[in-house]
Amino acid sequence: MLEFERTWWSLDASRDDAIVAQFELSVERYTQLLHELIDRPEALDADPLVVRRLQRTRDRRRRERSEQHLSVQRRS
Repeated sequence: MLEFERTWWSLDASRDDAIVAQFELSVERYTQLLHELIDRPEALDADPLVVRRLQRTRDRRRRERSEQHLSVQRRS
């Protein structure tokens, strides 16, 4: 998975199509497994740049969703 995340942008297919073709998983399941993987110390040891990038992206998206949720609650 880390190798895929390091190189998927160079593929001819879209990322989602490549995930389904290569891993035979839904994009949602792949994302769940990837998030579990990037929290493991072995993943950080194997590829710290990719893991940190993925962690930052995940954390940023979580913050954005949380902020959107809070914004909707305030309007209610």
